[in-house]
Amino acid sequence: MSAAFQPIVDTARGVVVGFEGLARFEMPDGAGVEDLFARARATGRAAEIEAACLRVILPERGTLPANCFLTVNVSPPEHSDLQGVFVELTEQSSIESATDLDPELDAIRAAGGLIAVDDLGSGYAGLSRLLALKPALIKLDRELIQGIDADEAKRALVEMIGTFASRIDSWVLAEGIETAAEYDTITALGVPLAQGYYLARPGPAWPALATTVLPAKVSNPVPTVRDLLDVAPAVASVALAAQIFTDEPGVRTVVLIDHHTRPVSVLDSESAHLGMAVDALRVTLDTPVRDALLRAITRDRAHRYDPLIVTDNAGRYAGIVRLERLVTAAVR
Repeated sequence: MSAAFQPIVDTARGVVVGFEGLARFEMPDGAGVEDLFARARATGRAAEIEAACLRVILPERGTLPANCFLTVNVSPPEHSDLQGVFVELTEQSSIESATDLDPELDAIRAAGGLIAVDDLGSGYAGLSRLLALKPALIKLDRELIQGIDADEAKRALVEMIGTFASRIDSWVLAEGIETAAEYDTITALGVPLAQGYYLARPGPAWPALATTVLPAKVSNPVPTVRDLLDVAPAVASVALAAQIFTDEPGVRTVVLIDHHTRPVSVLDSESAHLGMAVDALRVTLDTPVRDALLRAITRDRAHRYDPLIVTDNAGRYAGIVRLERLVTAAVR
């Protein structure tokens, strides 16, 4: 067994921002990977095979290029260290209800992982399940992407999924792109991430793109929170935040991070000294300003004017954006 990795492209900038980790097998009888996993599920050994896959994929994280994330295509696992990894929940798991996944989802997040839903439209990846799971990444199935340049219905569906994803701050990734026309179409539709043979085939860590891709051409770019960032110190405890406010009176906001360095709360001097921390509204760097403002002003009255936490596409802390800046940008 060996590991292979396929690049994931940011369509807006035309650069690689992530890789999907894949396991490669040498099957003596010529069977494919799907056959292997089918046999493993039939004999109750699926978890064993998936654990073996992760043992060859995850050690490569130490050399992962800067500012890139990693995705792994497995059923819900339990592993101790998944920091910076998108775990793709596949259609292979037999799930009667989204709530059945809660223990697995909690384990993934506790290990530092982010949730992705693979092959949208199959298995438990229906829209109602997406609403319950609120994944950080939604991967569009190859069947939806194939021939999208000549299929108006597929384009309409992808636009709808994009609108839904923006409301839950989820990224959309179009996988299985095999032609320039498909890539140009999903880029024009605003799909932020792309993957497929047209861009690069899987290879040893870390393959370069086989095709030169240019940043997306946007005639009227939608303003995003990326341009409105403010810097706020990040600390791992409320007590440390209180100390910052005591030592540096000019500081207005401190962000509380968890043990995986993911931002969870925004503190002002009063809440820090009272030891009060509540989950904050988080948006990504590429969340449109109007969407961020709408979500901000519909919060509970007590926290409606709190700053929003901004993260990158791998859930890492990038800064904060204040409501007054959102309002000013939205009315321009």
